[in-house]
Amino acid sequence: MAVNKNSSQFRQVALPTLSLMGVLTLIGLYLYFFMDEAVHWPSFFSMMGFYSLIFLTGAYAATLRQTEDTEGFLLAGRQLPLWLAVFTMSATWIGGGYINGTSEYTASAGLVWVQAPWGYALSLIIGGLFFARRMRRYRFQTMLDPLEQRFGKRIAALLFLPALSGEIFWTAAILTALGTTFGTIVGLDTPTAIILSAFITIAYTALGGLWSVALTDFVQLILLMGGLFLIVPFALSQVGGWDTAWQAYQEQHGAAASLLPSREALGSYYWNWWDYAIFLTLGGIPWQVYFQRVLASKDEKTAVRLSVFAGIVCLIAAVPPVLAGIAGGVADWAALGVPPPPDAASTLPWVIRYLTPHWVGLIGLGAIAAAVMSSADSSILSASSMAGWNVYRPLMKPNIRPLRLAWLIKRIIWIVGITATLLALNIRSVYELWFLCSDFVFCLLLPPLVCALFDPRANSYGALAGFVVAFILRFGGGDPTLGLPVLLPYPMVEDGVVLFPFRTLAMLAGLFSIIIVSRLTQRWAPAKELTVCE
Repeated sequence: MAVNKNSSQFRQVALPTLSLMGVLTLIGLYLYFFMDEAVHWPSFFSMMGFYSLIFLTGAYAATLRQTEDTEGFLLAGRQLPLWLAVFTMSATWIGGGYINGTSEYTASAGLVWVQAPWGYALSLIIGGLFFARRMRRYRFQTMLDPLEQRFGKRIAALLFLPALSGEIFWTAAILTALGTTFGTIVGLDTPTAIILSAFITIAYTALGGLWSVALTDFVQLILLMGGLFLIVPFALSQVGGWDTAWQAYQEQHGAAASLLPSREALGSYYWNWWDYAIFLTLGGIPWQVYFQRVLASKDEKTAVRLSVFAGIVCLIAAVPPVLAGIAGGVADWAALGVPPPPDAASTLPWVIRYLTPHWVGLIGLGAIAAAVMSSADSSILSASSMAGWNVYRPLMKPNIRPLRLAWLIKRIIWIVGITATLLALNIRSVYELWFLCSDFVFCLLLPPLVCALFDPRANSYGALAGFVVAFILRFGGGDPTLGLPVLLPYPMVEDGVVLFPFRTLAMLAGLFSIIIVSRLTQRWAPAKELTVCE
């Protein structure tokens, strides 16, 4: 039996890897004959080697699953040790949007608007202190399980929509970050880079589930941190060193060259800054990518610790992109003999290519690729988990066998991944789309999640009322990224943008609507208790 098992494991690793190598070879031949003048081949083959390593790691991780059922595929059998859980949680949050977007806004808007790194780090810590222990205690499969138990399967399916939108937008943002960097350094056009990276990420995610995601995250985070910290001294040396760069940056941005908000730096955008700060800090909690790792932890104590430790790691990882953004923002590109970045989103790729030696640029590109793949695989798996477990299973086939459901989720992974890839081919700013992800979940998902976990009288009528109120108030404020006009008469509107903190208003209004309507409708819809999932 041992021989048969080893032979089966060998096939699980060898066959997909050989298939990947065949695909990469065909891509290389195509590029050689049709794009040989544009592609920098040493960089290209280095990245193909990196992709092969990651895919091989993911294929090997697929053999670690002790069971083939849903829990084994989605939650690694709830056996993630603390060290691996911290690695996969940190790598998930430190994605392409995290590092590219941080450099983008550091260079273009000033440090005061670089809110996402510390906002998301705080969200992990708050989630660990207040949410992780309770979620793990009930042994839920996904973040939507407490919503399904408390409010019913149809309300849970409705709340799946903003959760799915957030995951897909997040995946698209980080794939775009990789595409722009890949194109800058390797010479490969952005669409090809996005499609190639997405294909490999989707393939190993569908192959091994959370074990593949976690183990590849371990490798990717090491490459990511090493690559990011390596590029900083080279980049700063090209702009005269830290002291010169910081002085020039302060002169360029004035009061905005500070992390602390002030009226001088923000002007009429002061309350808008606080709106973003609150929704980034709390909007980072109701994510399946977060709770998937919490629920996969060995016990409640591990779930809490991994959240806090990962928050600290995320803060540390934001330092190199900030320094790279400062270097890119003050660099005299004309004096260096190169054109300036075409847009702020290209700041980090430009710094890596033109302010560092080529071998350092290759490592930096590997770091960004690692960041993107570590977040994309997690997000794709999370969205697919909820689609299969909380939508298809309860609404279509409540009695579906676990093995069959796991097979179905693997197919959903391809659908979600392809959808995110198509979106990534049509977006502009990494940072704006990254913000929009938290915006959706903050306004529409945080209130029902808080009430499902902590309000024993919350019911389905309250959840529906809260969703409708939050939806109207949020989208009534419009959205420049999606091209939505302002529909409600909010105060403090400038250039078609609402500066009033309407996102926080929408979240609080949704929260209080759930609480009040639930108590008024107990007679018709008695509250349901949460139960431990078996």
